[in-house]
Amino acid sequence: MNNRLPELHEGHAPITLHLLFRDALEAYDDWANETDVPVVYHLGEPMPIGTVFVHMRDCTDILPNNMVSAITERLTKPWSGASSLDEMTFSTAARVMCVMVRKRQLQRSGSDVVAFIRRFEKLRSGRTDP
Repeated sequence: MNNRLPELHEGHAPITLHLLFRDALEAYDDWANETDVPVVYHLGEPMPIGTVFVHMRDCTDILPNNMVSAITERLTKPWSGASSLDEMTFSTAARVMCVMVRKRQLQRSGSDVVAFIRRFEKLRSGRTDP
């Protein structure tokens, strides 16, 4: 998948990227643990949500309030930024979401590894039940 997302202009993103970011947040919310990273579509091209979040890491635009609450609901620690939550940038939100996506991927791959190890140990011990 090629990254054909529009470039930022002096830290500002076009509205299409703002909307794509919102779609990526919604896709994250709908992400079932057993599935691969969700994708959103830009100009008919599938983009993993992580790609959208990485692309927006340098965006200095202020995040709309409805998206701020969607981000802060995911935080496990209280917000302690230099500015108030009302002034969270897309950059901050994108960095939070990059961590969240990576954490979910690691949890998923970790459970795959654990299942593999358990199956391998059963095979080594002579048991054939899955």
